[in-house]
Amino acid sequence: MIIIRCKELFKIQVIFMKKNNLPSKFESLLWKNRAKACESWFFELRNRFKKSFFTLEKDYCNKKSLKLNNFKKNIWKKDYLDHSAGGGTSLVLRGNLFEKVGINISTVNGSFPDDYKMHIKGANEDPRFYATGISIVAHMKSPFVPAAHFNSRFIITKDAWFGGGCDITPTYMQNLIRKQFHKSLKTFCNNHDEDYYENFSKWCTNYFYLKHRKEERGIGGIFFDHLEDNWKNNFYFTKESGIFFLKYYSNLIKKYSHLEWSELQRKKLLKKRGRYVEFNLLYDKGTMFGLKTGGNINAILMSMPPSVEWN
Repeated sequence: MIIIRCKELFKIQVIFMKKNNLPSKFESLLWKNRAKACESWFFELRNRFKKSFFTLEKDYCNKKSLKLNNFKKNIWKKDYLDHSAGGGTSLVLRGNLFEKVGINISTVNGSFPDDYKMHIKGANEDPRFYATGISIVAHMKSPFVPAAHFNSRFIITKDAWFGGGCDITPTYMQNLIRKQFHKSLKTFCNNHDEDYYENFSKWCTNYFYLKHRKEERGIGGIFFDHLEDNWKNNFYFTKESGIFFLKYYSNLIKKYSHLEWSELQRKKLLKKRGRYVEFNLLYDKGTMFGLKTGGNINAILMSMPPSVEWN
């Protein structure tokens, strides 16, 4: 009888913890459904990127008669004693076209630690949070194909908002690629709001800036955060940003991956990657967010290039 009561008390405690981990907005069916819609979209977008990137890798290997590697999957839990805290899935491909590409999706909840909650909108008084998102980083073997970064996220505290963006880092033809990339970005953004490109591209330039070197990490892109004025429109823009970048970057790979390159050019690429490492370890807020919320270390550091050089 005592054992049964102990089990019942344990179940009640676990149920309470599950409810207590989630922000107050989850008391509303509306916000539960919105969160579920975001989770489903990020899962679908992950599969689209995976399919497109694997097809590009496969076609490249077939043309070059090279061994084809596939994505390796790692599933992780934020808390293995409490699966309600969420977790994620990391897909990593180490190939011949994509030297390393990672595609992460995650959905987690919990409470921000005291030394971090004041940095997050709506968390200072109530540190409970919910976060779902997708993050993609590609490091290409060819020095002529830019590295790429894309992410989208939906976060709920006492407030709720979308964030994300995309940017690329070429080693060669920087001016040409910058001009073409930003022209396409402006057209995309203007289809949603004529102020988006100017605001989000400026935000991206300022964000991906290496203060200690006084230079940009790459050639910019767009970066946005705290989109919360119109949930339906903001969700649509967030979805469309993923569709846009998948198409744009896939075409960019097709355009430049056939070019032959030398070891000297490859060496320049490895040195360029050093800027990527420096930014992500010194300044990136996403890295800090993952570490402060109990994320998976391998998934957080997925953005690190497979090889790099410094002078």
